[in-house]
Amino acid sequence: MTIEISNDILAQSGLTTEEILLRLAIILFQEERMTLGQASELAGQHQIEFQRELAKRDIPIHYGMEELEQDLRTLELL
Repeated sequence: MTIEISNDILAQSGLTTEEILLRLAIILFQEERMTLGQASELAGQHQIEFQRELAKRDIPIHYGMEELEQDLRTLELL
C-alpha cells in the first residue's frame, strides 16, 4: 500500500518523511496495534534504534508472548 502526502502538507508539518513514519510507528506501537518489530520496520529503523527512540520519549516497551511469537516467525522468514 502506498500513502501519498502532498509536498505542501509535508512542508506545513515541518517534518520529514522519516519523522512522520517514526511518529506513526510510535503511535501504533503505543496503541498495541503493532509489535515492536513491525513498528521498527515501519519507522525504517533497527529494533534497537527504535527502542532508543521509545526510551527518549519515556514510552515503555510492552513485549509479551504474542510479540515474541511474531518476531520468531519473522526471523524464520529471514
